[in-house]
Amino acid sequence: MSRFEFCTTALNGVYAIRRTVAEDHRGFFSRFFCAEEFTAIGLTAPIVQINHSFTRKMGTVRGMHFQHPPHTETKIVSCLKGCVFDVAVDLRYGSETFLKWHGEILTSENRKSLFIPEGFAHGFQTLSEDCELIYLHTSAYDLHSEGALNAIDPQIAIEWPLAIAEMSNRDRSHPLIGTDYKGICA
Repeated sequence: MSRFEFCTTALNGVYAIRRTVAEDHRGFFSRFFCAEEFTAIGLTAPIVQINHSFTRKMGTVRGMHFQHPPHTETKIVSCLKGCVFDVAVDLRYGSETFLKWHGEILTSENRKSLFIPEGFAHGFQTLSEDCELIYLHTSAYDLHSEGALNAIDPQIAIEWPLAIAEMSNRDRSHPLIGTDYKGICA
């Protein structure tokens, strides 16, 4: 019996994941990750890095980050505390959904995760105060391979649920996509 429900999204390869829960008067138990079960959605690379973030202010946007080849990565993002609008943007040039985005609300209560394969940018907006996320990565962070899109780029037109209350100067200064943008290639 699978401990996960893998739900397809409008972006090929991106999945919303629901974890099943065994619950009783003491609390609950759920499997957070199982490499064997995740092969069903194409995850074959090992998880090599786990990151944890904390964001204080509601309305904060972080992202849209990715890594260039050869350090492209698959991410599995989950919310441990609070509520976020988690977003993936397709950067695979030639894909039917190139530069399209998909967002999911992740909370500690709904126990959902977002599976974001290689070739996508990732970011989120906090919908509550004091949000904590955990990210499982198939590639270690490489400073020279980092890339980013501007989260308010009109060509992508992400519909953030709240007015943006906070964004780092670094994220705000990422350039807008030009008409000749070719995404990232493996």
